[in-house]
Amino acid sequence: MLKYANLALLVLFPVAWFAPLMRAGLLPIFGLSEVSVITGLQSLWESDVLLALIVTAFALFAPYLKTIGLALIHFGLLRRKVLPALQILGKLAMADVFLIALYITLSKGIGVGRIETAWGLYLFTGCVLASIAIGYFTEKPPRIGKIVSKGETPNPQ
Repeated sequence: MLKYANLALLVLFPVAWFAPLMRAGLLPIFGLSEVSVITGLQSLWESDVLLALIVTAFALFAPYLKTIGLALIHFGLLRRKVLPALQILGKLAMADVFLIALYITLSKGIGVGRIETAWGLYLFTGCVLASIAIGYFTEKPPRIGKIVSKGETPNPQ
């Protein structure tokens, strides 16, 4: 089941990148423009290349590389020893969600413009959280259903 949930993330992450994270406008009387991960990155590349590199690594590369790494582990093509490194990638992706939430909170606090969260923010956050959960359950598989023969004691480890 983890395999298929993880493979679904290979499709859902790109959808989340193009989905609207928020709708933003300067004043309430003007229309709101939709902001996605991709449109936000495009704006960053024009204004601040260093920040654009960092956000690109957090928003695109970290979650997708983790998902690919987990898929390789699930299909027996990569050793489980790399799981701690993959978990770090997942935490970096969560940092990106935190930054987006922080920007929304700061923008609302200033009161100059208007910001509404959109469904893409929830999809992106859900993908990152699902990836963290899949990584956790890959690292610690459930011990349910272990059969113990007569005379054997279960292994407490």
